[in-house]
Amino acid sequence: MGWEALAQWGADAARIEPLAGGVANDVWSVRVGGRLAVGRLGSRSDADLAWETELLRHLDREGLVVPVPIPTKDGRRFADGLIVMTYVEGEPPDTKADWRRVADALRQLHRLTQGWPQRPGWKSSTDLLHAETGTKVDLGAMPPEGVTRCRAAWARLVDRPTCVVHGDPNNVGNVRVTADRVALIDWDESHVDAPDLDLVLPHNAAGLEDHALDVAAQASAAWEAAVCWDDDYAVQRLAEVRELEHAKPTP
Repeated sequence: MGWEALAQWGADAARIEPLAGGVANDVWSVRVGGRLAVGRLGSRSDADLAWETELLRHLDREGLVVPVPIPTKDGRRFADGLIVMTYVEGEPPDTKADWRRVADALRQLHRLTQGWPQRPGWKSSTDLLHAETGTKVDLGAMPPEGVTRCRAAWARLVDRPTCVVHGDPNNVGNVRVTADRVALIDWDESHVDAPDLDLVLPHNAAGLEDHALDVAAQASAAWEAAVCWDDDYAVQRLAEVRELEHAKPTP
């Protein structure tokens, strides 16, 4: 249906201007019921959107600052691929102190979603040790040697507890800070995985020790290479994933 679906939020609902929202979606500022909001139109399934909107409602109830789905006039959380959410004010994080607050918010997310079910159709990084595909990931499209390196990086996450990860917190456009709160926006890449993937932040704001930071950084680079393959950014990220030497038997 496209943007005609916005009428289901009211006769006065209207688009205002396009916003940056990634390749997969068409994102606009909109006006609904006389207030500023954000509309995101994409091709995700109803099951996928139900998972995301339930997650956002849960996080909002638990005190994390996130965009909250605004229901249609008949009470649905989305319609025909369109989600309308509250507009979140703030500026991108800038200082080391800002990023430490972002790390705290991410750890709160991870605590609040332990045991959360996987997003429909997605696979975690450790699932991809054996699976070939999952949503936007198709390991069969990558160079076999690159897949081997990615899987070696993800294998270091085996036995980690899982939770919802935001999926793209390093993108400053996905975080909004004010003097008294941190907001995480754009949950299109969120899924269940090892929390390490969210914690490779500027200034090592999550305070990871050297080994933990290396594990997280390698796994994160491998994930971004796989999920974005094969644009220039993905090629760059894959180049950062090194080949791990196999342990040699003791003579």
